Amino acid sequence: MKIKLFYLLMFNTILVCSCGSEKKPEKQGLAQTILADTSLRTVDRMARSLIREGFNAGSGYSQIWARDMNTFIETALEEVPKEEVRGAILLFFALQQKNDEMVDGYVLKKDFTWHDDTPYYSDAAPNHVGFKNTVETDQETSLIQLVGKYVKKTSDRDLLKEEVAGVTVLARMEQMIRYLLRERYNKKYGLLYGAMTADWGDVQPYDDFGCDWNELSHEAIDVYDNAMLIISLNYLIDMTENQEDVRRWCVLRDEIKANVRKHLWDAKNEKFIPHVYPNGSPIPEDFDENKIHYHGGTAIAIEAGLLSNEEITIVNKQMLENAKLSGMPSIGLTLYPTYPKGFFHGNMSNPYMYQNGGDWTWFGGRMIQQLVLNNFTTEAYSEIRPMIDRVIKNKGFFEWYGQGNVPSGSGSFKGSAGTLSKAITMMYAWATKETGANISAKEPVEASSVEVEQ
Repeated sequence: MKIKLFYLLMFNTILVCSCGSEKKPEKQGLAQTILADTSLRTVDRMARSLIREGFNAGSGYSQIWARDMNTFIETALEEVPKEEVRGAILLFFALQQKNDEMVDGYVLKKDFTWHDDTPYYSDAAPNHVGFKNTVETDQETSLIQLVGKYVKKTSDRDLLKEEVAGVTVLARMEQMIRYLLRERYNKKYGLLYGAMTADWGDVQPYDDFGCDWNELSHEAIDVYDNAMLIISLNYLIDMTENQEDVRRWCVLRDEIKANVRKHLWDAKNEKFIPHVYPNGSPIPEDFDENKIHYHGGTAIAIEAGLLSNEEITIVNKQMLENAKLSGMPSIGLTLYPTYPKGFFHGNMSNPYMYQNGGDWTWFGGRMIQQLVLNNFTTEAYSEIRPMIDRVIKNKGFFEWYGQGNVPSGSGSFKGSAGTLSKAITMMYAWATKETGANISAKEPVEASSVEVEQ
């Protein structure tokens, strides 16, 4: 019923009536504005149309990535048959490696046309090749979240019992957690680590390729990887029936949360420390990395329940100020200030390029979602506007934007489409609740016919 109401809201005449004096006038006004905003509906329709085209990351990407699909699965489940989504998920588990690790993503063997000297294969998926950017530590957690969202949306708990090469999906997810604790867990800090990258990024600064862990890599602990683990454990707790396992996951989750606050939250500056380096810092002595604000990791930390409402207010103001100071178009700004010129190789050696300060709706949209969830809808509506406006102006969902709002990367990036579609859905849900909207199932009409009744 909720899905049906949403579609009626998005694509049909909206008739809103005031249903009680107890509603705050300012909330009523904002809710009515959201309901009548045709640009939100336009962008949502565009996003859904793009996501119907398939599960690959977007134009220029033949691969299906777990970290990308994790951000558009809920919209995908409303636009394509559930069985197709289910099959795409199961193929990830078919490519799980013998050491329990999970790949970033996969592609048909005939489409494996780029240079990668460490492909991943599995007898359970003979027609596909897996790949993994091993400097990052979000592959396993992205897939667990992907499964959790699928189960929550579809109530298809049978997926958890599905056997892939003789092992159930639930058992394989448990194996992935054990892999992380065995291979990417720093016992001193009680937190996951990866290689040093820019915020949530998967490119290290020390070599031209930058995506594979090697002798140049520096072990680094950041908020993004650990927030992703916390969120994954929340989903795993919901999906697990064995109460002993539930208790075990709860203990681990609470330990990770406590250690993030202890080691990564900078109480004085009211922001997250970019990195803790257990084996020494690679940062030039004349550059203070702790001045950098990590916008993406902070958004995921909010999703993980790591910040109070007061702290969300503070970090959101920081994001707005950072965007203003940088000249970048939205809070999707990856980080501010950027790493110094020449620190990264390739295009990222320049400030405000790609993950070194590029503006990514893929993560900015997730911050919008968290603002709505935590009752900052006024801020959410204001801060989503630059993202909405540029989608309409550029007639598509670009991967990232440079200074001057210059669209860059993939021109049809499904991660951007998915996060915006979900944010818009959440805004409409909030607005209908605030107004007690009456939704009329009429044929779609022009924007001028949308009525707001007092």
